[in-house]
Amino acid sequence: MPKVKIKRKSTAIDMTAMCDVAFLLLTFFILTATARQPEPLPVDTPSSTVTIKLPDSDISMLTVGQGKVFFGVVGQDVRMRALERMAEEYKVTFTEEEKKRFALVESFGVPMANLKEYIALNGAERNNLNQPGIPTDSTNNELHQWILQARYATKELHGQELRFTIKGDSNEEYPTIRKVVDILQKQNINKFSLVTSLEGLN
Repeated sequence: MPKVKIKRKSTAIDMTAMCDVAFLLLTFFILTATARQPEPLPVDTPSSTVTIKLPDSDISMLTVGQGKVFFGVVGQDVRMRALERMAEEYKVTFTEEEKKRFALVESFGVPMANLKEYIALNGAERNNLNQPGIPTDSTNNELHQWILQARYATKELHGQELRFTIKGDSNEEYPTIRKVVDILQKQNINKFSLVTSLEGLN
């Protein structure tokens, strides 16, 4: 009896559908990704063994290093409203364009008197600027006002309490950190987080 010869089938696979899916996924990630802005004050955080992820909204970051304090709050709407409230407090007028530009700034460290000039700078100029830090003196405590107005703005816009995180340099002198903690505690904020790097990664 003769053998039946089985016809061989082609092993070629149509990859068109898989390429389409791959490019769709790539396009999605590129369009939804947010570019991380460079920090105005790079700090070397102390190490710890605790890993707790920071929330993505309704949080403020106080960066402390080289004797300076920088203020930042998550959310463009909160930043813009906090600026409007600060403008009312310090009798400064900002245009709509300046408010929109400020809303894109994640963290800054300049006094109110220089804020208009700071907002007018482009991104590269801001990164190269040696910012003096937000005043925390007893006679001109602007950090106290930024914290207060950002809290009001968050409550007004999101109905939530603003949480605070302190990111301090591991070599920072204790008095500067203590000053920031005192400002928070004067507003009855006794619960805040400290940013650290995971031990063993440094």
